[in-house]
Amino acid sequence: MKIRTGYSIAFDTPGPTPMVLMLNVHPDRANDLITPDVMTIDPPVSAHRFVDSFGNLCTRVVAPGGRITFSADVLVKDSGAVDEVAPDALQHAVQDLPDDVLPFLLASRYCDTDKLSNTAWQLFGSTPEGWARVQAIVDYVHNHIRFDYQRADSTRSALDGYTQREGVCRDFAHLAIAFCRCMNIPARYCTGYLGDIGVPAVPDPMDFSAWFEVYLSGRWYTFDARHNKPRIGRIVMARGRDATDVAISTSFGPAWLAKFEVHTDEVVEPETRDQPQQDLPQMQWLQAAE
Repeated sequence: MKIRTGYSIAFDTPGPTPMVLMLNVHPDRANDLITPDVMTIDPPVSAHRFVDSFGNLCTRVVAPGGRITFSADVLVKDSGAVDEVAPDALQHAVQDLPDDVLPFLLASRYCDTDKLSNTAWQLFGSTPEGWARVQAIVDYVHNHIRFDYQRADSTRSALDGYTQREGVCRDFAHLAIAFCRCMNIPARYCTGYLGDIGVPAVPDPMDFSAWFEVYLSGRWYTFDARHNKPRIGRIVMARGRDATDVAISTSFGPAWLAKFEVHTDEVVEPETRDQPQQDLPQMQWLQAAE
């Protein structure tokens, strides 16, 4: 399958403003790029790309002041497979976890595990360890929070999501991640593209999506507390401890969002069928031969 993804995002700044952008497809999907993942900047400014400590591709610019627009349109190859389900995946003892996985057990800006630990053990302490426990957390969060695009709040933490019981996909992810970490299950935040592929289309404007991954049986598995079902066509842009680490834009000065458009759609290939040539009547064929 091929998926066409991209964005057009504009900001207004009062003067020269340094910015860091995290808008590229994650490097681990580099081999799936059919067309180059190139960011177009209008007006053109110097840009520097680097890979951060979580392995995400970032772009540094200085917005000159006024309107600046970042855009891209990328064709990505995808297997078309749904998220993997592995009910037998096992939870590791903390002492057996790899060193680079340990940070995803700790509290972070939006995943305030210290305030949710007692609640997590009360809710999930009796569930079987491993995949079943993570799925119990996902089921709970999916039913506990009401999705409301109009109620997005960039300051809402996992505890706030738990008490307010409303939010957007990042709030579902933050609460589920916090509960997993409270139960000694490493969990990391993901952001990227997730189109309406294989599911009924929804009328809401397209946006980047948030989900999370947990470390079980020696590898990372995808979970999505908002949708709570395996999906097709996830394209990761960035991973981190929470939304702080994967912000699509960070400005070091005022920057007002002036335009935000995202697209991610399956490319439906036109059907090609060999059209057999009809035999001409014998007399016509003879005339043609002459």
